[in-house]
Amino acid sequence: MNNIVTIHSFRQSVGKSTLTANLAALLALQGRRVGLVDTDFQGASAHLFYGLTDTEMRATFNDYLWKKSEALKMAHDVTTRLGTPTDGKLYLVPASTQVPDIIKMLRTTMSIERYTEALNILGKELALDILLVDTRAGLSENTLMAIAVSNSLLLVLHPDPQDFQGTAVTVDVARKLAVPSIQLVLNDSSESLNAAEVSQQLEQSYHCGGGFVLSHTEELAALASSQPFVLAYPDHPLTAKIKEIADHI
Repeated sequence: MNNIVTIHSFRQSVGKSTLTANLAALLALQGRRVGLVDTDFQGASAHLFYGLTDTEMRATFNDYLWKKSEALKMAHDVTTRLGTPTDGKLYLVPASTQVPDIIKMLRTTMSIERYTEALNILGKELALDILLVDTRAGLSENTLMAIAVSNSLLLVLHPDPQDFQGTAVTVDVARKLAVPSIQLVLNDSSESLNAAEVSQQLEQSYHCGGGFVLSHTEELAALASSQPFVLAYPDHPLTAKIKEIADHI
């Protein structure tokens, strides 16, 4: 698989999974064949944005890692749930939400061979143009593996000193892992901030070619994880900004 984009954050609750779900929807509506893989084994949420229930899940990524399922069985076609006809495709690979599975993953280190094998099979058999990987926040063995095999890393952060420091560490680690492309997304920014100036500050601080700035939006907070924001508000300024990120990756 030649186009693996890993979306990561140093801290939880900065909008990483929400951004991933929105990017997946936009790319599919643009006619791309998209895979969305949830590797947040302690807090899976990707399935919520597309209304995929536990009973509908034939298999999860956990099942594949534990050799209980074939790769294609865990890929769920959620294209029709976009609500708009498209020539694209969106396949969702969920993580398990079952408590025993979550506990087991806490005690398990993901096999890098099994992980890369899964991505390669999905990419080839589903003819994917791009594969988005939603990781667990923070740095662990599992997230380091996901970052290491990426073609591109999208780091999401809040305008918060702790996030700035943690993101700097993550950028440094990603560079040591030789990730080809690193981009930053400052999420939930105040509307009073000048986006161009903030982007320039991100470039000066992290040297990642600038960054994207997404402003705080009450409509997004109200939606929570019920559906991708870009589907509910296709003409909203925030949707336009997310489209910029989608076009870039």
